[in-house]
Amino acid sequence: MRTLTLRAGARVAVVAAQWRDAFGVVTRGRVQLELRGGEPGPVLDRDAGFWLRGTGVRALRNPARRTATVRIVTPRAVTCPGHRIMEEDMDSMHDTAVVAGPAPGQPSRRFRRLAGTGLLATLAAMAATTLAAALARAVGVDFAIPEGGETIPLGGFAVVTGFFSVVGVVIAGALLRWSARPAERFVWTAVALTALSMVPPLLSGANTATVAALLGLHLVPAAVLIPTLARSLRTRAG
Repeated sequence: MRTLTLRAGARVAVVAAQWRDAFGVVTRGRVQLELRGGEPGPVLDRDAGFWLRGTGVRALRNPARRTATVRIVTPRAVTCPGHRIMEEDMDSMHDTAVVAGPAPGQPSRRFRRLAGTGLLATLAAMAATTLAAALARAVGVDFAIPEGGETIPLGGFAVVTGFFSVVGVVIAGALLRWSARPAERFVWTAVALTALSMVPPLLSGANTATVAALLGLHLVPAAVLIPTLARSLRTRAG
């Protein structure tokens, strides 16, 4: 019998030979199974038991902030004349502990890759939004806001898009670090925030063409950023 300790955010690869006849029980915290291909699998709570032989699970990870432990029981094969007996190795002399922390450089690599993807998506969203605003202005949309009597400049669309895109990347990074299902939760969060962003244009008092254009310009960066970061989170999770 041995104890596997997973610190917050830790991930340990499953070696098939070591888990061939092993049975695990979560004795503290929560443990997430990482499926073949890197997709996040079920999250097991305390007292949950599991076999890994033949499942295709490639790693165990701790998605929470508190340490998790797994008790692993490995039967031993004892050969006798004419018999094969499987007995559990319960002797305290063979009770070992394995502590797993985040792999060196693993979290930072995941965050760097996500940040790189987010930067490219942010630049793409800024360019797409500014281009869409320029096209709208070319067909007669004035982007005049009655309150204050100001007209939104093209550069303003790029700045606002860049700012909120960076906020989205930060949210994605936080979910990658702390959530068991970062991609799904990011999509829900981003869609909800996009919906909320539609409220100010509707209350701006601008003419119909400007309001419609502003609503459309909120959807342009969302269409670029949300799928890109969600796909990156599915790839980086675990």
